[in-house]
Amino acid sequence: MPLLVTPALPAGSLAAQEQPHLEVRPGLALRPWRDDDAPAVRTAFGCPAIQRWHVLRLDDDAEARAWTAQWTGRWRAETAVSFAIVDGDDRPVGQTGLRDVLLTEGSAQISYWLLPDARGRGLATEALEALTRWSFTRAGLHRLELNHSTANAASCRVATRGGFAVEGVARQSMRHADGWHDMHQHARLRNEGPIRSAGLRPADETRGQVG
Repeated sequence: MPLLVTPALPAGSLAAQEQPHLEVRPGLALRPWRDDDAPAVRTAFGCPAIQRWHVLRLDDDAEARAWTAQWTGRWRAETAVSFAIVDGDDRPVGQTGLRDVLLTEGSAQISYWLLPDARGRGLATEALEALTRWSFTRAGLHRLELNHSTANAASCRVATRGGFAVEGVARQSMRHADGWHDMHQHARLRNEGPIRSAGLRPADETRGQVG
C-alpha cells in the first residue's frame, strides 16, 4: 500500500554514515560506546535512581558489555542511537541518545542519564543541547520528544532548560516498580530557533551530515 506523503528522511539516512563524535565543549563530549565502557555502565545501572526511572538493572559484566554492544546494530537498523557522555579523560559520566527513531516521520524520543557523581553540574543539559543540535542539523530530524514521570523533577528541569516545552500529560502511560506513572511530554521542533552551539570535530563535519 503506497504512502501518500514523501518520507521526511529516506531509509539509509543514518546507516550510510558513521556515528559521529560530538564535542560539547572542552572537557565534555559525546561519543559512541565501547566495550571497555562496560564497568561505568554497570555502575550506572546499579544506581537506584537510574533503576527507578529507566526500569532496568544489569547483574553482571557480561550484561553491561551486551548493553554497550547493542548500539552499533541499532544505529545500522536506524532505530536508535546512544552516545556516552565523556569527560576530558574520555571516561563515561552519563548517556544520552535517541530511541524510537522514525525516519518516515523525522522523529525520535530523547533519553539521558548521569552517573551519581556527575550530577548537579548541568552536564545533562549541555549533553541534551548537543544531541538536539546534531539531531536537527546533521541527522535532519524534524521533531524530538522527551517523556518523563511527573514525579521526576530533575528530568523535567533538564528538559525545560534544553528548550523542550511541555505539551501535556499522558495519564498512567508508564509502569515503574511502584505502579503506573503519569508522564510529562516535552517536545522541540527543528524550526523553533537556535540551539546553543555544540561543536563537531573537524573530521566529522561532513561525516555527520545527512545527504
